[in-house]
Parts: sequence; C-alpha cells; structure tokens
Amino acid sequence: MTFSVAFLQYAGSGPMRHEEELLEKGLRRRGIPIRYYSVKRIHRRQLPLGPETFIAGDMDAMHGAMKQLRIPVPQPDDYPESLREFLRRRVWTSTLGEIEHAVENGSAPAVFVKPSERRKSFTGALCYSERDFAAFGNVSRRQRVWCSEVVTWVAEYRVYVIDGRVIGVDRYDGDGSVPLDMDVVESAIATYHRSGTAPSAYGIDFGVLTNGETALVEANDGYALGAYDIAADQYTELVLRRWRELVDGARPGSTA
Repeated sequence: MTFSVAFLQYAGSGPMRHEEELLEKGLRRRGIPIRYYSVKRIHRRQLPLGPETFIAGDMDAMHGAMKQLRIPVPQPDDYPESLREFLRRRVWTSTLGEIEHAVENGSAPAVFVKPSERRKSFTGALCYSERDFAAFGNVSRRQRVWCSEVVTWVAEYRVYVIDGRVIGVDRYDGDGSVPLDMDVVESAIATYHRSGTAPSAYGIDFGVLTNGETALVEANDGYALGAYDIAADQYTELVLRRWRELVDGARPGSTA
C-alpha cells in the first residue's frame, strides 16, 4: 500500500479540515511526503497524479481526481440492498416532486428526504408539510431522492471498517450512555461483505432507536469519509486502503 507522495486538500490559509489534519499526522508517521493543493488545481489538472500518488479531499476534489485518473466514480450506496433487514424502518426511492405531492395531499406521513445521486443539491431534511419542501427552493422536482420513515434516534455512531474488521467506533450524536448492540453491527458488516458489494474500507453509521433496537442509519464510502474522534493512524489506514483499491481497480487487466 506504499505511496510515493500524498496530496492533501488545503487552500493555504485558515484552519485545515479535521480529516486532512488526521491524514497529515498519519502520513507523516508513515514517512510519506505531503504536498498541498487547492480544488482549482484539480479542475485544471495541475497535479501529477498517478498510481503511486495518494490524494485526499472533499467529494468535489476526489471526483475530479478520479476523472483525471479514469477511475469510475463509485455509485452511492447509502442503503445497501443486502442490509435492508438492518434498517428497522421503511426506506424507498422517489422523486422530490412525487414525495412533495404525497405529503401535500396527505397520502404520505412525515418523511426524511435526501438526494440519491452523487451531486447533492440539498442536504437531507425532515419534511412534515409543504412548507418544508418550499425550503428546497428551485431544486428540480424530478431529482431522485431517498425517502425514509421518520424514526427517533436515541444515539448515533459511526463504525469504521477495513476488510470486514471494525477499527473504530465514534458516537456523533445523542446519548453517549446508550451503547450499540455490537452483535447486530458485526452481523451487518459480515452480511455486507458476503454480498460482494462492500468497499474494502468504509464508514457505516448505526443508531439506537427508542425501542432499544440497533439499526442501520446509512453506509458511507471510505474515499472521502467524514471523521469524528477516530485516531489519526486508523483513519489514515482506512482512507489509504480505499484509495489503493480504487486505483488498482482502474488498472488495465485488473480484477479488483
């Protein structure tokens, strides 16, 4: 998994994002030289990217790097088909216009809505009435969205995974005295990997519902993964592992 150089997104002024701060620490400990770049340099193809270069940044920067390297951008898989039994709630796809109409005419209850495509034109939101949809402004009502039955989370956690192995668990919301049922988490992770659709490294969020059940919140790919309190070395290992998988998978003749 050795890389000759690492590029980290940083504009050069102001604070660095938490994720890049973690990677900076982890990469230095691994002895990998670090260079910094702005997203403009990605769009102008000014970085000498190749199979032995590592790059990290926000989603826009990473997709630009993938385009330059001819790496297919992974389709988002927030709710993997193999893990539907772990959702403990109804989740389905629709268009923004269809679900807006259903809520307005009373044929659908309150719903959590978020974009299902890579480019997010709005952030996920709870919608109880037509006033909530009005907040989306001029977003196309033909946009595909994920819809989720509204539930109450007592606590929410991010679980960091490499090759089916849990390397860290962070609570990011709710009551810290309410633990996850790790048997449920481990079972979900094993199911995901048996499906053959899991990335090599990713984050997967679980929460505890008011009835005490541990349920899947959503899955998150590892190449631009948000970090909470995970240690720098573990986070660096995860992001390096996923980037290596993507780079190797794009090589001619690769079966990755």
